Amino acid sequence: MTTPSVPAAGLVQAFFVEHLLNQKHASPRTLATYRDAFRLLLRFVRETHGIEPAALTVDNLDAPVILAFLDHIERQRANSIRSRNARLAAIRSFFRFVQMREPAAVATASRVLAIPVKRTERKLVGYLTRPEIDALLSAADLTNQDGRRDHALLLTLYNSGARVSEIIGVRRDEIVLDAPASLKLHGKGRKERAVPLWAKTAQVLRAWFQELGDRFGGLAFPSARGGRLSRHGVSFLLSRLTDGAATACPSLVDKRISPHVIRHSTAMHLLQSGVDPAVIALWLGHESVETTHGYVEADLTMMENAMGKLAPAGSSPRRFKASDDLLAFLATL
Repeated sequence: MTTPSVPAAGLVQAFFVEHLLNQKHASPRTLATYRDAFRLLLRFVRETHGIEPAALTVDNLDAPVILAFLDHIERQRANSIRSRNARLAAIRSFFRFVQMREPAAVATASRVLAIPVKRTERKLVGYLTRPEIDALLSAADLTNQDGRRDHALLLTLYNSGARVSEIIGVRRDEIVLDAPASLKLHGKGRKERAVPLWAKTAQVLRAWFQELGDRFGGLAFPSARGGRLSRHGVSFLLSRLTDGAATACPSLVDKRISPHVIRHSTAMHLLQSGVDPAVIALWLGHESVETTHGYVEADLTMMENAMGKLAPAGSSPRRFKASDDLLAFLATL
């Protein structure tokens, strides 16, 4: 007895509308990522198998087809392994939904879900030194409004460690300028968090908001046209600041600086200042402290300090010698 073919079009629509939107309340960014993955997949199946998207069955999307698609986007489209894995994550999410929704498609779904994520090299976190951050801040032209906005945005970005998607949507009513100053951010998974602001940041933002007045619908960092800044817009203004700062700080010349590099710099400088990684994870809105551990791996100074406490190979281990302060403390017990 053959298993009846299960139409895929209705399941794809139900996955996006019922599952992602209504049940999971997925963010617009997640929806866009999953949508793009399925656009690529459906076009690939049409071009390679001649099957129109509306006529697809779940069996037409079995594991061999998905593997061929993943190979296609990695080789023909020159996608990175990270991008390949992101496309696979969207497809696997769909097939988990199929498993619950269509018993007749469980076997196909199980085969697709068994496709492994491809491992990739994990590079050290890139970040800027404090002098490099200071050089970028000093490069903003404070004689014009765009320069004052760039300075306020970069200072807030560095202070908060915000993602670019978080900072471009910040509204003035989400920033408390009276002590203790703070900023509310809307992070991944619709999670909100509040981060403290330095008195210097609050002072700069207060002057910037006074300049804005009641214009631009309450946006904290509007674009030149008065709307919301785009990701590209923030990257462009950082590039402009880098060009201006490179003369005073030559180490910036060969560095590719993005909003995420500023975020990495915030985390690294907090870590170097002795802040607990668990606190940094909360500060950055990380799901797990394990994510923050990457900054420890990238900080060579911390590792050198740790190495200094270890006796070199071939030498006798140093014996513990209590300090005078410690002996004095023990004498009081």
